[in-house]
Amino acid sequence: MTKYQLQAASFVLVSFMLGCNEFIVVGIISDIAGSLNVTVATVGYLVTVFATVYAIATPLITVLTNRFNRYRTFMALMVIFLIGNTLTGFATSFTVLVAARMITAVVAGTIESLSIAFANVIAPRNKRAILISWLAAGFSIASVVGVPIGTAISTHFGWQNAFHVISLLSLVTCIILGLLLPRNLKQTPGGIKDQLVLLTDKRIYLGAFLILFTAAASYAYYTYIRPLITTTLGFNTTWLNWLLVGIGVMSIISNRLSGTLAEHDGLRFMPRFYVVDIVLLLLFPLAMMNAWVGYALLLVLTLIVTIGGSPIQIHFLDVAEESYPQATALASALNAIFFNVGISLGSATASGVLSTAGLTSLGWGAAAFAAISLVVSLALNRTITQHRATRTAKI
Repeated sequence: MTKYQLQAASFVLVSFMLGCNEFIVVGIISDIAGSLNVTVATVGYLVTVFATVYAIATPLITVLTNRFNRYRTFMALMVIFLIGNTLTGFATSFTVLVAARMITAVVAGTIESLSIAFANVIAPRNKRAILISWLAAGFSIASVVGVPIGTAISTHFGWQNAFHVISLLSLVTCIILGLLLPRNLKQTPGGIKDQLVLLTDKRIYLGAFLILFTAAASYAYYTYIRPLITTTLGFNTTWLNWLLVGIGVMSIISNRLSGTLAEHDGLRFMPRFYVVDIVLLLLFPLAMMNAWVGYALLLVLTLIVTIGGSPIQIHFLDVAEESYPQATALASALNAIFFNVGISLGSATASGVLSTAGLTSLGWGAAAFAAISLVVSLALNRTITQHRATRTAKI
């Protein structure tokens, strides 16, 4: 393998590691609750705490560390992550467990954004979109492969050992990246104000809104994917895991297609995908009347609802490189930040729809967010076209 291929594989490993750390709690909640003598509902707050700390800390840490050497910053954050994850595995009380999860949440988002910033530099221009899509796929692979394996380890050997395996993976990844990453990556220094000016660009904040409402459209139904499969579609628990794996595999395929789309100015095609999303989501109640038709609809939605991830990420990086080189790291973090905000909005909407209209009506809330996404994507494309025309006229 070439040095670039090793670097690329290592960054995908980082995404996989982060995904396992973030998602594994969902699969081992009962084991943690029994071990620490707390309720399952109490352990469930770990997910909320992690997401909240992640969303708040990521932009702060990314902006505040921008003036430091990117290699040293990345390695320091990886070490902090390793410490936090290891502490999680050794936690003997719920208080310590919460503190350990907060440590990993504080640095996880910035590690992800710096991975994208490094990938943007080390990848040949024609392979940049594909590598960034693979970074996103690392999280999907974690949910499909890593979480079930972690759950099995927890069941047979204790939940602590599941985190110890992630720590071992983190240590190996730290060593590999420590040896392979460029030590003096070119970066443009800038203070906090110099970086935050990025958010005032219409091309950026429209892209951020697009990410937010796209995530909301997805999680307005995906939040309750398990009861949709079992309660609404009627599949038993034996089928459940296999059907969830099928959805996870479709998510990986979606990430790969997203990378291909990004190579061909993919934002131009996004309005068409949102139109299809809206139609499918409006058909949601009807499709849920048949088990296999409903599941097929969930597979297609998984494939196309978030397919714009890589085109938007490349768009953020291109705008930053062109107009705000001092804010490249912040541009790398926007996708993760606003996607998490969208998850919160979508899941809250799903809860409201569920309590008033039932599981089969979840598609209505998702369709509303997809419609907003359509409007925003049209506005974003118009803004990009106008900017290009203005720049060409100046030349």
